[in-house]
Amino acid sequence: MGGAALTMVSASALAAPRSAVGTGLEAEAIRAIGVETARTAYEGRPALRALALENAPGLDRLVVLDTPAFGDGVIEAWISGAPSATASATARGFVGVAFRVRDEDRLEAIYLRPTNGRADDQLRRNHAVQYISHPDHTWERLRAEAPAKYETYVDLVPGRWTHVRIVVKGSKAQLHVDGAEQPTLIVGDLKHGADAKGAVALWIGPGTLAHFSGARVTS
Repeated sequence: MGGAALTMVSASALAAPRSAVGTGLEAEAIRAIGVETARTAYEGRPALRALALENAPGLDRLVVLDTPAFGDGVIEAWISGAPSATASATARGFVGVAFRVRDEDRLEAIYLRPTNGRADDQLRRNHAVQYISHPDHTWERLRAEAPAKYETYVDLVPGRWTHVRIVVKGSKAQLHVDGAEQPTLIVGDLKHGADAKGAVALWIGPGTLAHFSGARVTS
């Protein structure tokens, strides 16, 4: 994947919203879009608390990391999501990672639906992990045009820390969950193409209270 350019955003760094954060290389900024952020401690980790704002414009709620343009590489983070106190009955605690982000509304993302992980209904369980490519390929379109291709099951618990590792190369992305050697989800046709580049961001869905810690980007 070329020369190793590493950006490490520590747990304490991610807990410093809209200000300088230490990456191990230099001070970097994070920028919240449609999200209210705060520094906190959560489940034994210093973390960034991110609450999705109601009625936020656009498809995506993001915390954008000020790292070099990302094309191919590896993104790792500890993430946790649960429905917020004011969430609707359809909220699932949506939380994940976006990559190759451009213009705030052009991105690829892989996210979790934590309340689906141990649902009593098998169909809901099968929707625990989701790939999207905005603005054109929403989850609704992908599910309608290619059922089961861009989503799958993984064991999840709302509010619990989950480690995600996303490996991106060309038009392919793989998601590894909680240290698993084998990928949980394989996307072989990233919709923005093999040469797309952009920012890396933490992704939050509507009606979600999320926490993030220990983000690491290698390219």
